[in-house]
Amino acid sequence: MTKPTDPAYHWNGADLDLDAYLARIGFDGERAATVTTLHELVRAHTTAIPFENLEIILGRSIDLDLATLQDKIVRRRRGGYCYENVGLFAAALERLGFGVTGLSGRVSMGAGAGLRPATHALLRVTTADDDRIWLCDVGFGSGPLVPFELSTQTGEFAAGAWRFRLERTFGELDSDLWVLHQFGREGWVDRHSFTLDPQYRIDYAVGNHFVSTSPRSPFTTRPYLQRFHPDVHYVLDGTTFITEHPDGTSETRELEPAELPKILAEVFDIELADADAAALARAPWARD
Repeated sequence: MTKPTDPAYHWNGADLDLDAYLARIGFDGERAATVTTLHELVRAHTTAIPFENLEIILGRSIDLDLATLQDKIVRRRRGGYCYENVGLFAAALERLGFGVTGLSGRVSMGAGAGLRPATHALLRVTTADDDRIWLCDVGFGSGPLVPFELSTQTGEFAAGAWRFRLERTFGELDSDLWVLHQFGREGWVDRHSFTLDPQYRIDYAVGNHFVSTSPRSPFTTRPYLQRFHPDVHYVLDGTTFITEHPDGTSETRELEPAELPKILAEVFDIELADADAAALARAPWARD
């Protein structure tokens, strides 16, 4: 596929502090656009950087320019949601010589009977050492810990002990529609669907505005954080703290609002400023 020349399509990889980013995710492998490096980068990014929406809950905007992403995620060691994670990861891949195309997905997990807009960001990636096409989903918060191949030979695949399934179907007007399923505490669930239509950074900016400001967005009403590891997945949903395991078992407990800053630091590796920690602990969403 020929990429447009519009600079908005690209990811500003030349402006990335690559050394700082790789140190942030703990990557010390070969800096080459290979399949091996891609696998190592996806695993490192997914396990090192938590999924979180705290800026929204604290009344601040979400900006997707690379300078802001580097300051927040790399220098201040915070996390982010899909648009932030994907923007930073795409810049790193581009800098290393990978082929990177933005995609957009429609999340169905947790949507009930409603229909959500296509506001999940993920990446189509190619390498320099073979002809396969890979999907990298570093911004969902619950893996996979590996890139997964985009192939007509779809089906179940393992990412460590975690299980996923990719299906190819057809949407309206007979267009290709890919659906990713994940096995967890509710069994197999339809996680999100996506097409291969390329997305520009400006498209992500529009989706980001909805997700960070709309009262219909799941991220404007309460804190929502995830930390994904090879053997455990932590979720903080408001004041509900969930620990999930690859076999589908889980434990849930309700937290007191005052416990939130401690959980953020110990489980999600997020140290908030005192004023932000105090604001979060007031938990207005817990009293509604």
